Amino acid sequence: MYKDRTKKDNLLLVIKGLAMGAANKVPGVSGGIVAFVAGFYEEFIFSLQRVNRKALKLLLARRFKSFYEYINGQFISLIILGMLISYFSVSKLLDHLIEHYELLVWSVFFGMILGSIYSIGKNFKKWTWDVIRFTLIGIIIGLSISFMDPAKENDHLLFVFFCGIISVSGMTLPGFSGSFILILLGNYVLLLVDSVNALYDTIINIFQGDFSFTEDPNRIRMLKVLVVFTIGSLTGMVTFSHLINFLLKKFKNKTLSIILGFVIGSLGVVWPWKETLYLLEREKYPVVDSNGNPIIESYRRFIPELTNENLIAIAFIFIGIGSIFAIEWYGKKRQAT
Repeated sequence: MYKDRTKKDNLLLVIKGLAMGAANKVPGVSGGIVAFVAGFYEEFIFSLQRVNRKALKLLLARRFKSFYEYINGQFISLIILGMLISYFSVSKLLDHLIEHYELLVWSVFFGMILGSIYSIGKNFKKWTWDVIRFTLIGIIIGLSISFMDPAKENDHLLFVFFCGIISVSGMTLPGFSGSFILILLGNYVLLLVDSVNALYDTIINIFQGDFSFTEDPNRIRMLKVLVVFTIGSLTGMVTFSHLINFLLKKFKNKTLSIILGFVIGSLGVVWPWKETLYLLEREKYPVVDSNGNPIIESYRRFIPELTNENLIAIAFIFIGIGSIFAIEWYGKKRQAT
């Protein structure tokens, strides 16, 4: 089991959860990268995979303290608390920054992913043929996902549950963006914008003593969608964690190679210099192309000219790289003390 933590450590865990939550909401960025580079990825996976049959027996026997200690409850609850707070604070700030400073925000993310590639790559003592082969497999899968066409929005609760399972992949698998997968599934706006806003509005209504939302069928529908999505996310989190924990134990180098490939493959999604051809639609019925296929978001990527604005963006790429090195350095420092 992991060592006891101070109040400062607890606060840092909440902050790390904030960072994971914010990263998970951005298409192309993986919250798992934050966990990996900050040095708590393996503990995160370990804690999630402890939600198993033994944990259930402890819970049913009302041995709550034993259950809490067995699943590393202090750690996992603080991380999840940070992610929940993020959806109502940091992620909204991030939405604002992307809207008004899009180039600079994407430049920082691009730099962070470049820094993450170095951080993951240096875990290999030797670049064997197996490492190279599985890295290439990861790159191919990552790039293939990046160029898939998005589907139509679907609010059927069974499909929403499936989306929840898939969406948490970004937390358990660095480089695999859960929010980008939701765009491809057609449910990004429904699950990460509309339903979250519905919950936010409902909480405000409750504090104001206004319960008229109970007669609003659209609000109730959104809340049902959010509940099912959350249950699916928790299910996926536990399921994926068991799989990743097994793979890290049995095939660590191969698993890390594929993760590295995913991260490299995601660079195209977060390339800062892109011209928006179609904006993300927030209505129920998205724009369709000439063949009747829905258009969620489409970009034309290009090589930038060396203007003052682009030079500043390049500087922000280095800021992103530096932030990853700073997080990694601080994580090692904390482990040494």
